[in-house]
Amino acid sequence: KSFASTTRGKRWGNRGFMRWNLTALPARRFPRIKKREQEKMKKPYDKFLYRQLLGASNREHGKRFEERIDVALQWYERSGDAVIEKTPEPMRPIKDLGGGRFVAHYEKAAQPDYKGTLRGGRSVVFEAKFTSTEKLSQSRVTSEQAARMDVYSTAGAWCFIVAGFNNGSVYRIPWEVWRDIKSHFGRQYVTQKDISSFRVPVNFSGIPLLLSK
Repeated sequence: KSFASTTRGKRWGNRGFMRWNLTALPARRFPRIKKREQEKMKKPYDKFLYRQLLGASNREHGKRFEERIDVALQWYERSGDAVIEKTPEPMRPIKDLGGGRFVAHYEKAAQPDYKGTLRGGRSVVFEAKFTSTEKLSQSRVTSEQAARMDVYSTAGAWCFIVAGFNNGSVYRIPWEVWRDIKSHFGRQYVTQKDISSFRVPVNFSGIPLLLSK
């Protein structure tokens, strides 16, 4: 049969040309790729794209988690209950561009994320960690940060870990518990079920009450 007899077309308006049913074209006109080869072609790209999307999502959720903490700390400062600030991340300049500009890279964090003072004079120090998975590993706090937390805790500061999860829940884990996480939970990570008793309440505005007793 001819090409015209195996396809169906119909007039489209008054333009005088045919709209062909392309599904009727002979299969041999299109090169076929085996399904296994298609999957092989897609896999590297899909994996790369997945990692990019996952990384972007984690960064965005982590940023929102920090913003919630910042709002909570501002609320405590306005009420006069505490003054707590984020510790600047240490940077090492590697190139002077002149005019007060320079190129720098972040060094390995050694100080806890937040430090401040409660009303009455007691110091408060804490690390903030967010995870988009179902568990939070103890290794998220570096050995250098853990050593500094021990120093502050020994000096009498109130030390803890603020843990955030993808569902919006926030937990305040005492440093003594986090430091000996394996003896408390039998492993070096925690799930939300493990730390349910440390869940942080929120006020009517949705602000996490990080310093609630």
